[in-house]
Amino acid sequence: MSDKIKMDGATIAEEDDGIRLDRWFKRHREGTPHALLARWARSGQLTLDGRKADVSDRIATGQTLVMPTPPVETAARPARKGRALTDADIELATGMMIHRDASAIVLNKEPGLATQGGTKTEQHVDGLLDALKFDGPVRPKLVHRLDKDTSGALLIARTPKAAAYFAKSFSNRSAKKTYWAIIVGVPDIQQGEIDLPLAKQPGSGGEKMHVHDDGLPSKTRYRVIERAGNSAAWVELQPLTGRTHQLRVHMAAIGHPIVGDGKYGGKGAFLTGAISRKMHLHSRRLRIDHPDGGAIDISAEVPDHFAATIDALGFDTLLGDIGIDAQQKGPPPKAALKAQAKAHSKQIRKARRGERRGRTAEGKPTDFVGKPKPKTKAKSGKPAGPKPTGKKPTARKHPARPAKPG
Repeated sequence: MSDKIKMDGATIAEEDDGIRLDRWFKRHREGTPHALLARWARSGQLTLDGRKADVSDRIATGQTLVMPTPPVETAARPARKGRALTDADIELATGMMIHRDASAIVLNKEPGLATQGGTKTEQHVDGLLDALKFDGPVRPKLVHRLDKDTSGALLIARTPKAAAYFAKSFSNRSAKKTYWAIIVGVPDIQQGEIDLPLAKQPGSGGEKMHVHDDGLPSKTRYRVIERAGNSAAWVELQPLTGRTHQLRVHMAAIGHPIVGDGKYGGKGAFLTGAISRKMHLHSRRLRIDHPDGGAIDISAEVPDHFAATIDALGFDTLLGDIGIDAQQKGPPPKAALKAQAKAHSKQIRKARRGERRGRTAEGKPTDFVGKPKPKTKAKSGKPAGPKPTGKKPTARKHPARPAKPG
């Protein structure tokens, strides 16, 4: 018979508020295998305030964590070290940096660079963070992630306190993320919200998501910025929830996959001609409150292949930053006004072209395509007769009226 399991306890500190439980073990019980944590969670030996906990649960300041005391050999095992950084690694990491302060760093992540390591993934953002320590007290930490082929704004925390603060902002959805994408085709509705539950697709090993009635609630707001005929559109996307591959699955589900996303759009996700086959999904803007007061509000420039597609399809870059919920204080900038006026003029020109196309073969003007305008009805009491020909009759003169007697 085995010995009784010894239990250990801890109180969650303020600097760990909002992080995942497995992240807490990486900080404070270094070397505890994830498989062991999962086994404790399944057996009910891992609890928060007396309730069964899961390794993915978010923890809060003041909670009481109870867990088994790990075996001595497990606790003493050193953490796996990453490879030494080369000069090229350091140049890559620092070259992506677009913001830095005492608590945060924002990177403009390159497409094709994974956020975290995995099977056969040698180079990733997490492995480059030692190059971004600078004069900070500890190694920077990731607080959210982007897909490998998605580019754009990625936030890094420089202190444990900032990491906990930012993680909480992402978990309670107070952080605002805005993405740009090029999609195949054009949605019928120019601006709206996609509300489709998402779940892991069976048989994919959790690597692929799909729309399913029993999935988690998932919402995405979108706006068509500009269209290239009926073949493609440039859209702005805002995830209102944070599901895996949410934007990609939602756009494919409504019949407009993101250009380059063969995983969810198949062969139909690629445009012909000189358009790049890379993913056209970019984290354009990040807005999040700062732990030291104020806020971070930063935009990341699109990568080369995305910029080339915008140019090839003839999109006007001035239209991109007039957002769904632009929070302008005072009058909008001149560039935005100019773009709005240009877009309005473009719509008028399109409408006029539609009117010309709508004229019938007899040349009759139409209100709608193929429907002639109704004839103007004659005024009641005055039957319409033939138009008089010849000279216009002169007005008949009337004698002057006599003055009224005084």
